[in-house]
Amino acid sequence: MLPLISAKPQNLSPPLSFHFPLFPSSPTKPLSFHPPLKYTLRLRIRSIDAAQPYDYESHLRTQHLKSQSLKIAILGFGNFGQFLAKTLSRQGHTLLAYSRTKYTDIAKSLGVTFYNNPHDLFESHPEVVILCTSILSTEKVLQTLPFQRLKRSTLIVDVLSVKEFAKNILLKYLPVEFDILCTHPMFGPESGKNSWDGLPFVYDKVRIGNEEDRISRVERFLDVFAKEGCRMVEMTCAEHDRHAAGSQFVTHTMGRVLERFGLESSPISTKGYGTLLDLVENTSGDSFELYYGLFMYNKNALEQLERLDMAFEAIKKELFGKLHHVYRKQLFGNADEGAEERPKVQKLLHNGAPPSADAVKPETS
Repeated sequence: MLPLISAKPQNLSPPLSFHFPLFPSSPTKPLSFHPPLKYTLRLRIRSIDAAQPYDYESHLRTQHLKSQSLKIAILGFGNFGQFLAKTLSRQGHTLLAYSRTKYTDIAKSLGVTFYNNPHDLFESHPEVVILCTSILSTEKVLQTLPFQRLKRSTLIVDVLSVKEFAKNILLKYLPVEFDILCTHPMFGPESGKNSWDGLPFVYDKVRIGNEEDRISRVERFLDVFAKEGCRMVEMTCAEHDRHAAGSQFVTHTMGRVLERFGLESSPISTKGYGTLLDLVENTSGDSFELYYGLFMYNKNALEQLERLDMAFEAIKKELFGKLHHVYRKQLFGNADEGAEERPKVQKLLHNGAPPSADAVKPETS
């Protein structure tokens, strides 16, 4: 016989009752059916909190995200630092930040813990430290940072637009135990405001420890940009600077020239003209300090600037030469054509003095 279960209800009424017909039978006799004897089994609900279904897939996803997340510190929380923080925070990474300017409210809105002192930040032991300082101030900043407060295996990442300079100063000032990853996201708050899909991300694993967890940490950091659809390009810092001088520096130069020129929108703008307007918009938002850094710390930049100047002068000469030909034709008609076809060649005498007018003869074939 089933025992009768009964308990006093706790703030619940009326109790729930369930009726189960039981068919008694002897264990030594064949099963026989008799008129059912009705027993009442009274069950009382002791709690109204129903167990929710266990979302196994959601749990696995959460566990995976936690295993892939990093504790990242951003040094220099200006325009570009905040730009990176938006994506890093959205991907679930733990973010810390320090900057000379206080960005406490902005950091809070992005889910970032802001520190007023780099010593306090470093004592939180981030796994990755991203240098988002300007090119011109990076070396000075490195000289003042308390690296002794970090774990000796910390990964240091720079995002400067010039890479050989960044590589050299990181090797100079960082303890030898630290990992170094030189990177350049070749986009910014303007060009990457809608999406990073297809935008190039250049990196060079300058110095990475052989331990599995350190290798994995670098891959997890690079995966931040791969997940956003960036075109991942691995190349040396020297290769980067050579290519960047012919693309990034020239792009910024032309954008600034057109900005000084005063390029404005037009009701009859062509697609090409619209591209120029976009170029001005994408480059004018960057500080002149950044542009100067591209020129100062990339040894290939001066050559590109000289080539631009020579190209512009060549085009001017070609234009004015064509104009000069038109004017001569208007002045002299066809009488001057023979002289143009057979240009006079001036020869020097043995003593280096120019010959007399009688000595100058047309060139013969």
